[in-house]
Amino acid sequence: MESLVTLRVFLDSLEEGVLFLDDGRKVLEMNDAAQRMLGKVDGSFVGQLCPSLFAGTACARECEIRGHCSLMRAQDESRKIQDVVLKGPDGTDISLRMWAMLLPPNDSALTCAIILRDRSREIELETEVRERWQLGGLIGRSQTMQYLYQKVLRAAASEANVLITGESGVGKELVARALHDNSPRSAGPYVAVHCASLAENLLESELFGHAKGAFSGAVAVRLGRFEAASGGTLLLDEIGEISLAIQTKLLRVLQEREIVRVGENHPRKVDVRVIAATHRDLATMVKRGEFREDLYYRLRVLPLEVPALREHREDIPLLASKLLSGLTERYRRPDLTLSAEAIAALEAYDWPGNVRHLFNALEYAVVQAEGTTIRPKDLLREIVAAAVPASPPVHAEPLPPGAPLTRYYQPTADPSAERALILKVLEESGGNKAMAARRLGMSRTTLWKRLSHPG
Repeated sequence: MESLVTLRVFLDSLEEGVLFLDDGRKVLEMNDAAQRMLGKVDGSFVGQLCPSLFAGTACARECEIRGHCSLMRAQDESRKIQDVVLKGPDGTDISLRMWAMLLPPNDSALTCAIILRDRSREIELETEVRERWQLGGLIGRSQTMQYLYQKVLRAAASEANVLITGESGVGKELVARALHDNSPRSAGPYVAVHCASLAENLLESELFGHAKGAFSGAVAVRLGRFEAASGGTLLLDEIGEISLAIQTKLLRVLQEREIVRVGENHPRKVDVRVIAATHRDLATMVKRGEFREDLYYRLRVLPLEVPALREHREDIPLLASKLLSGLTERYRRPDLTLSAEAIAALEAYDWPGNVRHLFNALEYAVVQAEGTTIRPKDLLREIVAAAVPASPPVHAEPLPPGAPLTRYYQPTADPSAERALILKVLEESGGNKAMAARRLGMSRTTLWKRLSHPG
């Protein structure tokens, strides 16, 4: 009996709603969240047929026609999850996402569980993200960046620690700043520490502060970054560079929410949201004994991975335009623009240094450009060279869905066959011309020309 009470408490603590059905699709039990989502909290839904709770929806109609749970027996993966909109008691729309889970044989006649998730806040976030191309200093309208914005906004609402990972130059600090600016702590201080730039003894003092006379040169009391960030956010950039000794002390701070200044013995409470960032593979460092496993999981409560620039090339024109506007203002050349050929060259390059690399390349071009337009000749040689496709390998097999971004294009003397291949790759890329062009090993401009002027 005690175990049943514990199970009930657990179910009622879930954010998702849960309906338990028998083989005849009758509701045998439901948790509190399901009752709230469906508009009643008196338990009157128990005993009713599941389709009656979702009357008027496509899911309920299909369930009634087939005589079984359409979610449970759906063959198509896309139909195993259904989005439905119900009318609440006050007439407002209730948007729910629902899916089914088959239960193992049991003595309670429970056959399956229907899981419900309230999509209201999710839809708000999706709409908010969809309507903007920028989040703080982050720029991009690709699906990759929109997904990142959504994750950032969700993480911002939490107090949990965040670990931001990604290659050098992708903008991890911009993500950290966006997290702070969109969080309940946005009115508090935002403090960043670049851990790799400080020696171990200096880093300890920098993070936790020190008392007067704690060491040679400590002529006055100094507040550490944890105390300076109280009520706000502390970014520990390049966290993978700190020593095991500092890791141990940092772990204690995260666990106890208190620091001890160098040269003191008594702890001081701190109220800080910690964000860590690194370009290193901390999981591998843990296996090698170079990074504490307990600290890794303490920091990685909410992981955020920032994509490399080559993973969202379709954002390069927008990003380049934004970066160029700042550079032209600095160099007092407000009329300077990028030619279509220069943009195509920028899109074709892999950018091993990511956004920082792009910025430096644009600064070089601004200095080199003689007229009002930046052309390929004004770009670095390696960038222009990447825009000229090498002879691609023969690839006679069709492009499978979800195939990696590689070159599938083989020049042919038959324009109709070439056009058919381009259209096929474009379809399998979901209409994304930039992705299709990369898979074919041609620039987006070339792809457009081949489609507009076949042969």
